[in-house]
Amino acid sequence: MLNSVSHGSAKGAAAPVRRRLTAEDRRRQLVGIGLAKIVEKPIQDLSLDDIAAEAGISRGLLFHYFPTKTDFYLACIAAAGRRMLRTTAPDEDLPGEEQVEMVTRLMVEQIERRRDFYLALVHGHGVADPRVSEVMDSVRDGSTERVVQALDVPERQRDVVRAWWAYTEDRALTWSAVPTGERPVPVSELVAECVAALHALLAITA
Repeated sequence: MLNSVSHGSAKGAAAPVRRRLTAEDRRRQLVGIGLAKIVEKPIQDLSLDDIAAEAGISRGLLFHYFPTKTDFYLACIAAAGRRMLRTTAPDEDLPGEEQVEMVTRLMVEQIERRRDFYLALVHGHGVADPRVSEVMDSVRDGSTERVVQALDVPERQRDVVRAWWAYTEDRALTWSAVPTGERPVPVSELVAECVAALHALLAITA
């Protein structure tokens, strides 16, 4: 009797209803899948068949949302740039000097964690499209604005701050290329040196 009831209950259970995604939700889903994968492998090695399969759609339907492979890759890279800005945001309740130290440390740590991806973002490896550099520009512009606001830097020195970010990125890339136990300075000292360089640049260009 018990078996009969169980069987009847299972048979009568409603099948889960699959919600039809809007075009925007589907694009967001596909980019999210791609974004999760490009932090693990070079973007040029992404399989669109795998992306489509994980989303539960055909490869042909993926191209309905992104006309070309490059369009899809660029959407993923742009999403990565936005995420980078979110994960390196300082606490705006801190004093300006501490905000600058925090955003510098977060950027250095971000580059250390995702060094290969960051190199690809900076140099456009795997996607020969000028729009890749636009993503990197947006990250630098956003990071520059944070420092300008935190320190109340005059507008005429904005380019100095932006150039300093390029210097900081290069220092972080060089530093993170060395095995952890062999690095010449700890992250705290690297950050302190970069922040000191910023103040020196601002002083000589005042």
